[in-house]
Amino acid sequence: MDTKQKMESALKDGMRSNDDTVKRTLRVALATIKLAEVEKGSSLDENSLLAIIQKEIKGRHESIQDAQKANRPDLVQSYQMEIAILEKFLPKQLSPQEINDLARSAIEEAGAVSIADMGKVMKLLLPRVQGRAPGDQISQAVRQLLTSSS
Repeated sequence: MDTKQKMESALKDGMRSNDDTVKRTLRVALATIKLAEVEKGSSLDENSLLAIIQKEIKGRHESIQDAQKANRPDLVQSYQMEIAILEKFLPKQLSPQEINDLARSAIEEAGAVSIADMGKVMKLLLPRVQGRAPGDQISQAVRQLLTSSS
């Protein structure tokens, strides 16, 4: 069963159990996936689905920051619950050490020596970690390794 089918199944379970948070979260995510499929003109591959889920999670992290600034702990808790629901559909996340190890190997493979070569490294690295780590963590690790090596 692919990720989209798992999400649809979880939505049905949420509807049966009358869990509003699950229903709301998965409906929004599935609507975003459906929109991307319509724009593409065909169904999405697994990597594209994972990218959309990560984008949804990132948006909720940004909303948490805004809610904290507005002193709204109720919203913070709601967004955290939504993140937990969405994270169930992502593969096991990479640890910071695993990200660094993959970044080092990609840097060596690309022959990168400075921050100017970051694009080459990211082009190699992103497909390898798709869905298992947020892009900002990956770029931060690559940037840190490239600046410390030069």
